Amino acid sequence: MAGKTRLSKKAHRQVQVAVHAAEQETGLQFCVYLGPTETDARAHAEKLFVDAGLHSRPAVLLLVAPPERRVEIVTAPAVRERISDQACQTAIEAMTADFRAGDFASGLSTGIAHLAAVAGPGTAPDGDTELPDIIEE
Repeated sequence: MAGKTRLSKKAHRQVQVAVHAAEQETGLQFCVYLGPTETDARAHAEKLFVDAGLHSRPAVLLLVAPPERRVEIVTAPAVRERISDQACQTAIEAMTADFRAGDFASGLSTGIAHLAAVAGPGTAPDGDTELPDIIEE
């Protein structure tokens, strides 16, 4: 994982497709951050989550910080009854196998699909604005 912080165009598209599929299936907003963290990874993930306004909507943020070799998943309060901390941990474990092999797109797609399957079907709230699917630094 060390050193790589950008997705190729093909990998970026693969992750976008996974995010859109998960959003359509669950009604939740999914957002992926790939890049370094300013502080510890959890604090950075929580700050991104709040700064993007995800905390006030049914949303999930997946943070992958290759330089720090860290993965964090943050869920909004409205999502926690659909996606447990244990489900997030299982998704992280599934993703890291691909990350170790240097395949971020497959790892993220696997994690997103796992979280969507756990969350189950749902619909987005009326008037929910679409946010960026992937944030890279």
